[in-house]
Amino acid sequence: MNELILAASVVFIFGAVLLAYRLAGDAGLYCMTVTVTILSNIEVLILVNAFGMEQTLGNVLFAATFLITDILSENSGKKAANRAVFLGIGASAFFALLTCSWMLYKPAESDWAMPSIRAIFSTTPRMVLASMSVYAVSQFLDVWLYHKWWDFTDQRFGQHRKFLWLRNNGSTLVSQLVNTILFNLAAFAGMEGYTPALLTHIILAGYVIYVATSLLDTPAVYIARKIHDKKATLGGA
Repeated sequence: MNELILAASVVFIFGAVLLAYRLAGDAGLYCMTVTVTILSNIEVLILVNAFGMEQTLGNVLFAATFLITDILSENSGKKAANRAVFLGIGASAFFALLTCSWMLYKPAESDWAMPSIRAIFSTTPRMVLASMSVYAVSQFLDVWLYHKWWDFTDQRFGQHRKFLWLRNNGSTLVSQLVNTILFNLAAFAGMEGYTPALLTHIILAGYVIYVATSLLDTPAVYIARKIHDKKATLGGA
């Protein structure tokens, strides 16, 4: 079941990104950035076994942030993509401060939720700090690499619109490797139960998932460019 749910999640999440872009353009992608960033900070706490690997559940959801910045880089430029990164950082900071404030409350005698809330969100400050730091590094790297690949293909082949698959995967695969290593070390190293062997396994498993989602998000970037081109044509008509 885990494999089926993960596969369905990829279709659902990438489809939601495209739908948001179709309905609201760049604003829709900015909203998805905030939503995905907050949810992935919660989902990453869950460990599952799928495809013969033990992995954190947030990998698929977080991969959508790379899809979003690639779509923005392709259709709206570097400035728009970097704006999405800043929004993601801001959303993580807001989420961390808010969840930390929950821990300060003294629950009522009839409260039943606080023990579970503490169990889940007591690790939030470390997770979100790790997430914000690594998110900033990996996402700004992704945007920078995307446009470096674009400059390379323009200069080498004189083709501005071609080689979308190269700049999409060439930027995402490198930045996701950096993200996977740095985040797992920052978030889990030294925590009870997270042995060096388990951390290595999680990093490798996470990157395998990122490679798969990176290859799967390439058609989504092409679809997003078609959506952009169609809107541009209708707007100019």
